Amino acid sequence: MSFVSPPRLPSGPRRRSLLASAAGAALLVGCSGGSDSGGTEGGTPAADRARARAARDSEGLAGRYAAVMAAHPGLAERLRPLHAAAVRHAEAFGAVRTASPEASEASPTASARAAGPGDGPGTVPASEKDALALLATAERELADRRAEALLGVPGELARLLASVAAAGAAHVYLLTEGDR
Repeated sequence: MSFVSPPRLPSGPRRRSLLASAAGAALLVGCSGGSDSGGTEGGTPAADRARARAARDSEGLAGRYAAVMAAHPGLAERLRPLHAAAVRHAEAFGAVRTASPEASEASPTASARAAGPGDGPGTVPASEKDALALLATAERELADRRAEALLGVPGELARLLASVAAAGAAHVYLLTEGDR
């Protein structure tokens, strides 16, 4: 009688899964045959618009972080690194100034006041949990928008958008799963 070994089950991902993941990663980083200076000089009008919008979006996000930190000082330590990342992202896209948490803490604006339900979009929710949810939603929407935009821009800008979108997704995780 001959011994028949049982079929071997793969212990890791299958080759097909790895190839699909590699193809998806190549698409996300925006591989292109051309070169891109990384700046706005010589860029296409569409790339220039995408870069300007990304800078404005990151500035707006940094402002939201600053407003939440001003309205909820207990969250400042947790949010400071995420705010700093949003500032760096804005600068990477070419922004010249961003919202500073120190400025917001020194003189809270109307947009930084704690809000009740039904107040306008520029207000911070009264509870810390709702404020974190607001930031997570803003990060998620921005990451999704950037992931869509990277398909229509040249290589270097697409890689930057993909990287910042991935960072935004990580921020969503930190904002929603951080206390668990």
